[in-house]
Amino acid sequence: MTGPETSMGVTFGSLGILGPRAIGGIAEHASTLGYRSIWTVEANGTDAFTLLAAASVNQPTLGLGTGIVPIQLRTPSLTAMTAASLQALSPDADIFVGLGVSAPAILRQHGVSYPDKPIALMREYVALLRECLSGESVTFEGDYWTIKRFRLGIRLNERKPQIVMAALNPQMLKLAGEIADGVLLNYVPVSHVVPSVEQVRKGGNARIFAYVHAAVGSLEKSAKSAKRDLFNYSMADSYAAMFRRAGFETEIASVRERMASRDRDGAIDSISHEMIQSIDFIGAASEVRKFVQDYIDAGVEYPILMPMPWGEDRLAVTKATMEAGIGD
Repeated sequence: MTGPETSMGVTFGSLGILGPRAIGGIAEHASTLGYRSIWTVEANGTDAFTLLAAASVNQPTLGLGTGIVPIQLRTPSLTAMTAASLQALSPDADIFVGLGVSAPAILRQHGVSYPDKPIALMREYVALLRECLSGESVTFEGDYWTIKRFRLGIRLNERKPQIVMAALNPQMLKLAGEIADGVLLNYVPVSHVVPSVEQVRKGGNARIFAYVHAAVGSLEKSAKSAKRDLFNYSMADSYAAMFRRAGFETEIASVRERMASRDRDGAIDSISHEMIQSIDFIGAASEVRKFVQDYIDAGVEYPILMPMPWGEDRLAVTKATMEAGIGD
C-alpha cells in the first residue's frame, strides 16, 4: 500500500457541495490521516488561492495545490504574485501552482474565448511565470503577453512555488514533461497511465501527479451520479479524445450521438459501469485502497485522492473515502 516514500494529497475540488468553510475540517482530517497536501479547483465557484489560504490557517505545514487554475483568467504576473503570497504565508508548506487550459464551457462563463494555439499559450505562460517568480526584474515581449520591468515584491526563501501543468493529450503531456515541475493527470483511467507517462517522458522528467477519483459506497446506488459526472466531461472535446484513446470509444460515440438527437438521459446512460469503475471507482474501503495503489503501481508518483461525495451523508462518505485512500 501507500508507504512513507509515497506522498499523497487530497482535493477539495469535488467537495464544493459541503461549502467553503468545510475546507478547514477536511484539511485537518487530511493531515491527521497522513495526507501531505490539499488541492482545489477554480471554475465558477470559489477562488482557489483564497480557499487554500483558509486551509493553511488550520494546517500551516500541509502542502497547498491548485488543480487547476485556468491560465486564460489570470496573467502570469498575477499568478506569480498570488502563489508567492501563499508561499510567504505558509513558508513551511509546498505550494503547487496547478495550471491548465480550461474547457470552452468554463471559459464562456467568464467571457473568454478558447485559444487557437493552446500549446503555444501554455509554453509562453509557464516561461513568463517562472521569470516572474524569480524575483528579478522581468521585461518580456511574447505573442500573448508583454511586460516591462515587473519585479515580484515578495522575497521568498529557498522554498518556492512549483509549477504543475494539467495535461491530457500527447502534445500537452510532452510539453509538461519539458517545461513544468510536475504534470497533473485527471480522469485518466489506470490503464491509460503508462502511455500518458510515456508521452511526458518524451519531454522530460516532470513529476507525475494524478487525481484518483473514488467513493466508498455502492455502485448500484451511486452509478447515476457517476454517469452524470463522466457525461459532463465526455462533452468536452479534450477529455473525449483522451477517453477514446483509453478504450471508451463506444461510450463517447453513443454520448455524442444521443446528445445530437437531444436525448440527454440516453446520453448519460451511455456511460457504462466499466467506464465508471475505471475512472470514478465506487466500492468498499479495501477496494478503494487497491484502486489508489493501482495508480501508484502504474507510475503515478504523487496520487491526489478526489473523494466523490455520493451518498445521503456526503461528509461521512468523504471521510470514509479519505480514510480508505491513504492506506494502512
